[in-house]
Amino acid sequence: MVIERKPRIKVGAAVRSADIEARLLPILRPSRMRAVRCDMVEIAQAISADASLRSTTHAACMIAPRLPMRPRTSPDRHPPFHNPAQSVAAAWDVWLSTLAGAQHVQQSAQRRLGELLAWARERSPFYHERYRGIRVREVPLENLPVLTKSELMAHFDAVVTDPDVSAGLVRDFVADPRRAGHPLLGRYAVWSSSGTTGEPGLFLHDGRALAVYEALHAVRFRRLTSPSQVVAAWLAADRYALVSVTGHFAGCASVERLRLLYPWLAGQARIFSILEAQPALAQQLNEYQPTLLATYPTVASVLADAQRAGQLGIHPREIWTGGEQLTAAQSAHIADAFGCAVHDDYGASEFLAIGWSCDRGMVHVNADWALLEPVDERNRPLPPGVASYTTLLTNLANRVQPLIRYDLGDSITLIDGACECGSALPAIRVEGRCDDVVTLTDASGRSVKLLPLALTTVLEDAAGLFRFQLFQVGASVLILRIAPEASGSDVARRSRRALDGFLRTQGLPNVRVEVETAPLQPHSATGKLRRVVAQPGPGGEQASTHATRYPATDVADK
Repeated sequence: MVIERKPRIKVGAAVRSADIEARLLPILRPSRMRAVRCDMVEIAQAISADASLRSTTHAACMIAPRLPMRPRTSPDRHPPFHNPAQSVAAAWDVWLSTLAGAQHVQQSAQRRLGELLAWARERSPFYHERYRGIRVREVPLENLPVLTKSELMAHFDAVVTDPDVSAGLVRDFVADPRRAGHPLLGRYAVWSSSGTTGEPGLFLHDGRALAVYEALHAVRFRRLTSPSQVVAAWLAADRYALVSVTGHFAGCASVERLRLLYPWLAGQARIFSILEAQPALAQQLNEYQPTLLATYPTVASVLADAQRAGQLGIHPREIWTGGEQLTAAQSAHIADAFGCAVHDDYGASEFLAIGWSCDRGMVHVNADWALLEPVDERNRPLPPGVASYTTLLTNLANRVQPLIRYDLGDSITLIDGACECGSALPAIRVEGRCDDVVTLTDASGRSVKLLPLALTTVLEDAAGLFRFQLFQVGASVLILRIAPEASGSDVARRSRRALDGFLRTQGLPNVRVEVETAPLQPHSATGKLRRVVAQPGPGGEQASTHATRYPATDVADK
């Protein structure tokens, strides 16, 4: 393939905004996308070499509003699963938007929202019917209907915009854990979510969305804002460790996708299961010696305890957390134990890179690609400073499964005013998943910590149970509460068997599991449902005294 070359811009020379604009716009025409890979780097180098911050920002403001995401596909085709030019264009767009300021971010979001609404109404039978009689480009977003996960799953085939995709096809795909990270139909990523609301979700993402998520992660979360930083990160040859649940969950599947696309990365990116017994997990991490460690805050906290106790001896230069709420105390504990920076991100299976944490501890929303609406229990908008009952997400990047005003289930609080870090992106506080780490005692009196996500994963994957709460009521007693609509002796038997098997792998065969059927009990203060509760106290969730109990003899293995 012939790659067009132009005379290089001398790095370090003063470059006027008009010169950059004149050079950029012809390159981005569809007929010349083959030149993007070479010229984009040259232009980025030229802008980064401009000594004047004002002129750099001015250049971004001039250029960015004219940059559509490239390459465009034909109206009847979805973007490919991976396209290097598409990735470069996404990174360029995110970098320029980061410089251009709040007004440009808002304008980009509104333009993309209009395009998404038109696309969904035309291509999705579900949205075509839902928006019948509505002039979607004229109606404010907050006046459009809310989409729940139950609706999404019930109308899966009608929501997606590719007629080749069906719920049955996707379920068959995720039934095989070996296919995690592989593309469905050669063009879509498939991610599953846990059933924290009582129902698991299945989410498809096209190549354009994946390129956007990766660009947001690289430019904003990792702060790779210049070509030299990208090269430095490339040459660092980091050993990346993800300590997570395995399978088709977003984090795990994303790592497997990278290993698939770049086989030479296989030895530099590994996934470690949180279902491993802690001594075995510590030994594996000690042998691997990761330089970048990504995991959940509760897992990082437990690993920090092991590091301080001398059971773990790793020296990462950064720790990345996500998937749960990270408190300031947790962050300080983790950073002190490992002697490195802790960076938190905010993402979901519905949108992998919703936000990122700045140096001031605020989470900034990638508002040029993700719209968040904090609302009350009646889906009415809330002002800054008020914690929301739930949050509505509109994903502006993904076209194959449009999510418009989707009920994410998280509680967020908008921060009023500008953040001290200087970012023009809106700042929020996130009240995410906040289940407890359970500390039990084995037969010898040794304390063993169990991760909440490990316990919920066991019940979901091995027992097929999603509507439950698990209470620790003593040093060696767990009570599993099953919602009435999900109850039955077979469910109780499978659930007890799954928990007993997991407890044995953790060295806790002495722990007794009791099973009951009773309505699930949200926390009295927050109204949110916590699924793993350690030693409940007054005012919190309690094991029920008015419940149908399943004695061990009734549900034990025969």
